[in-house]
Amino acid sequence: MARRKTGNVLSEDVDEAREQIMVAAESVFQRYGVAKTTMDDIGREAGVSRPTVYRYFGDRDSLISALIERRSRILFVKARKFLLTYDNFAEQLVEGLIFLVDRGRKDPLVRILVSPEHMQMAEPLVGSSGLAARLTAEMWDPVIDQAIEKGEIRTDLDRHKIAEWLALVQFILVGRLDFDRPDDPEHREMLRNFVLPGFLPSAVQAVRVGTPPR
Repeated sequence: MARRKTGNVLSEDVDEAREQIMVAAESVFQRYGVAKTTMDDIGREAGVSRPTVYRYFGDRDSLISALIERRSRILFVKARKFLLTYDNFAEQLVEGLIFLVDRGRKDPLVRILVSPEHMQMAEPLVGSSGLAARLTAEMWDPVIDQAIEKGEIRTDLDRHKIAEWLALVQFILVGRLDFDRPDDPEHREMLRNFVLPGFLPSAVQAVRVGTPPR
């Protein structure tokens, strides 16, 4: 199948031009897949030359990273609205993780963040740059702040470590959800038993496991 040219004209505004290129890139990524799409394909879709694409994005990884951020933030808006339906941190953490991973794994770009089969591609994009942890922090920091104010979680946890841990949990979850239903209660049981307790104050943890607090 021939790869078409659109004849679009880029805006003179840098931010708008970058947005136009990202929209074009999303279109061809959806059509051909992330691995098979070239910068020539993206330029052709945007109606510009490959050097013009490089002028706005230094390399292919930079463009993909920008797209991951863009798509992730669109997902975050939906996730935050979803979290408002829950009153406490425990439910927000468990249900929020399942919501984010279930929808993220269905997005060909966000999936790079959360899917083991993209590990080779993801390493230069999100490993060395810390993109996964940074976006995870962006999503969860407001939730953590609220939970601390309400006394629901520990106050001694390092925010960067929280983001790294939750990013790792997402890798675990995507594998489970790929082979099972998102509504399977075992997913929630795993999160409640092995992820949630690390956030809880010691007294609350003791009550949950059935031993008297010290």
